[in-house]
Amino acid sequence: MNRWLAAWSIAAILAATAARAADDPLKICLDEDRPPLSVHHKGKPGSGFDVLLAQAIADRLGRPLTIQWFESKLDEDSSPQLEANALLSDGRCSLVGGYALTTDSLVKPGMKTARLPDFAGATRDDRRRRVALGVLVPSQPYVYSPITVVLGPKARGRKIADIGDLAGLHLVIDSGSLGDAILMTFDKGRLIDDITHLVPGRDDLLGALARGDYDATLIDLGRFDAHRAAHPDTAITASGYYYPIGANRGYVGLASDPALIDAVNKALTGLAAEGKIVEFGTQAGLTYLPPREPAILGDVWMKIIQR
Repeated sequence: MNRWLAAWSIAAILAATAARAADDPLKICLDEDRPPLSVHHKGKPGSGFDVLLAQAIADRLGRPLTIQWFESKLDEDSSPQLEANALLSDGRCSLVGGYALTTDSLVKPGMKTARLPDFAGATRDDRRRRVALGVLVPSQPYVYSPITVVLGPKARGRKIADIGDLAGLHLVIDSGSLGDAILMTFDKGRLIDDITHLVPGRDDLLGALARGDYDATLIDLGRFDAHRAAHPDTAITASGYYYPIGANRGYVGLASDPALIDAVNKALTGLAAEGKIVEFGTQAGLTYLPPREPAILGDVWMKIIQR
């Protein structure tokens, strides 16, 4: 009898623990200003591809979804890797979505602590303190994010099959960006004299391109999608050319919670097989491209220099 009661008690405890786990929200951190992946304006519900996907993942896991919105600064001192790690290590979320999967972004951080990015609900103390960092682990990728050549009105219809086809065009690029490195190092600097650099976050690159001030640029495909959605009558056009080095995006969590990553991978596999992830891309106005090998991109800077 006592043995039966002990077994019943253990089963009851396990059932209660599982029930509590199911009630715990799945907390996912998303960038508040990265359309069409994720967007959040004060007083309005969040939107975008990663919002739709996050809800579907939570539904698959049988848990309510809570999104922790954060703001990633566009400056040379910001580090997406440290920002994501700080948010996770501080318990603000269990996953960060839309994370570029590269070896550099997943290495053990070289410092023990980092500051949190600005996030919804942050206090003055939150903005000052430093967080002890953990080790990041990725999920399987769920979308491929290439960079693409976008053409201004004067270059509309120009065939672009390689970076070399940009020769003779007046090029514009965000200073310090991946596109900047590609253009500046192409063919031992052959395009340097054709390039104008703008300051990210201060100058309106795509607006200047649309006015016809420049002929072409090299930017993330998602950024072009966002511009096209906000300006349906824009004069800039997609060239259809994707630079051959691009990164997959996925979730990233902490190595201390491998069970969550396993569960998320199973959910992603199921959603992809059902065509749901492609549907979410269409709904969000994202030019969806499925993940490509390698799942985690190696040293991107070395790959660019060697091309």
